[in-house]
Amino acid sequence: MKAEAGWRARARYAFDKSMAGGAVALIGWLGLISLIVIILAGLFLSLTGIAPEGGEPVGFIEGAWESLMRTMDAGTMGGDMGWSFRMVSLFVTISGIFVFSALIGVLSSGLENKLDELRKGRSRVLEQDHTIILNWSPSIFDIISELVIANQSRRNPRIVIMANRDKVEMEEEIAAKVDNLKNTRIICRSGDPTDLYDLSIVNPQTSRSIIVLAPEGDDPDSQVIKTVLALVHDPKRRQQRYMIAAEIRDAENAEVAGIVGGGELQLVLADDLISRIVVHTSRQSGLSAVYSELLDFDGCEIYTLEVPALTGKSFAASVMAFENCALIGVCDRNDAVHLNPLPNRVFEAGDKAIIIAEDDASIGTWGEDIKLDREAVIAPVKHPNQPEHTLMLGWNRRGPIITRELSRYVAKGSHLTIAASTPEFESEIDALALPVDNMTVTHRVVDTSSRSALDTLDIDSYDHVLVLGYSDHMNAQSADTRTLITLLHLRKIAERAGHHINVVSEMTDVRNRELAEVTRADDFVVSNKLVSLMLAQASENPYMSAIFAELLNEEGSELYMRPVTDYVSIDRPVNFFTIAYSALRRGEVAIGYRRLRDNDPDERNLGGVVVNPHRAPAMTYQPEDMIIVLARD
Repeated sequence: MKAEAGWRARARYAFDKSMAGGAVALIGWLGLISLIVIILAGLFLSLTGIAPEGGEPVGFIEGAWESLMRTMDAGTMGGDMGWSFRMVSLFVTISGIFVFSALIGVLSSGLENKLDELRKGRSRVLEQDHTIILNWSPSIFDIISELVIANQSRRNPRIVIMANRDKVEMEEEIAAKVDNLKNTRIICRSGDPTDLYDLSIVNPQTSRSIIVLAPEGDDPDSQVIKTVLALVHDPKRRQQRYMIAAEIRDAENAEVAGIVGGGELQLVLADDLISRIVVHTSRQSGLSAVYSELLDFDGCEIYTLEVPALTGKSFAASVMAFENCALIGVCDRNDAVHLNPLPNRVFEAGDKAIIIAEDDASIGTWGEDIKLDREAVIAPVKHPNQPEHTLMLGWNRRGPIITRELSRYVAKGSHLTIAASTPEFESEIDALALPVDNMTVTHRVVDTSSRSALDTLDIDSYDHVLVLGYSDHMNAQSADTRTLITLLHLRKIAERAGHHINVVSEMTDVRNRELAEVTRADDFVVSNKLVSLMLAQASENPYMSAIFAELLNEEGSELYMRPVTDYVSIDRPVNFFTIAYSALRRGEVAIGYRRLRDNDPDERNLGGVVVNPHRAPAMTYQPEDMIIVLARD
């Protein structure tokens, strides 16, 4: 009995294991049952000699064939004659009905399960030269839009996205928020980007570039670092280097991320990037449009490439060698970036030129004689820096970074007043440590959305007003709504004062910028948009992170807007070659201008900013026009 029970248990266990194999195993069992029925019926007919009425007995093969026909088609037995043969046919037909009914159910269930599996996004991607985006954040839609523009010249471009979200939900949200994918196809997969098996699903081995976003939630930087670690140190990774662009929120985590990613990683320090651009824009209205123009793919971009024609030429001569491009720096053979180097710095073999151009096909040296109006060139003039009084309304995690950065640029004797009403505001102000003593800081606990509270701040006495969103304690839309209320109050205060107040605001969602236009603020720095643009550019240009690190570093060369009258005489039309030459005499590189004209087209809403203008045509300037230059101070 024990042996029999053991045999039955083992048989049942073997059957259970085979059934656990899924649809394929079930189809196998149904096929086996059908085969047994057909063989038994064929043997029975051949051994008993039972045949249709009026017919002759059949052999095993013919009997098996007749049984197979009745198994597959129940209507076949309709023409059978003779009750003995009918009974055999009825048994075979009923068996066939059972088998095929079960088979249809198994196939239907298997197909449904397969579709569910596909909807879950767990199938492996077999693309080549694709861009991978890991994790999900509000920045992803702008990144996709930028990559779509960059991919227009490519054949069959693909963007593969993996995040801990439902595949169908990701696809629906992308379809709703990205207007036109053009020739780019989006492929979504669900999975954990920190897991080696899940990473293999998106096939990083054949990817062109990888973007790692900081996900929403607690401690996003640790997720980014772990994802980079999984990519770089995967035992099955490819031998050639990856091109990874990763977003890090807290600059204190940058060193660890750099150690993990090594030379394959470009870090985009989100809060640091936004804070530095906010500081630059708050002191020079219009600069956010310049940064946006340099970062997005619609218009001019920064390219890093070898230009053999420049070998042996000085940097100054090379700057004047382009008509449709703007040379701004050199990337040496050690991949070190030098923006606006010394004018006599000579291009050597292997050096790469850092150039602003509409596209790489338009990059070419100027072959004609350069026409300069040397009489229009004005001798360099130094304007001493004056102390500045700045008001910051609102507070978030970028507030301390902005305060420290602002202190590096302003003249000695400057003052910053910070007004906000967040719970940790006063404790963070008390913990502030400025790197230099150029600026003093005071603070007031004020409801910045209250008109009566704003009236107590004497706002029209400040040189600059900077409005931050309460993005640490509110969602993006609520924070932007409160910012809009503050900006509307500032507009009314300026109208009452009867003079212009220089106002720069930080926005979270780019879609709110159009609403903010009614506030007539001088500039808007859209945080999510800037991070998205930077990540998209870094995924295409391996030097982009280093270029912007120097561009936003007070020790390197930075972007400035300066009066055109500091460079050329405006009593007659001059070409941009002449302005570029005048800038070179001051140790600067001119890359564009800002002209506010009612009849000038501004389809891209850049506030009259033109980056990389054609240099040969002469233009007429007015005293309020500005030249955009790359300068050391």
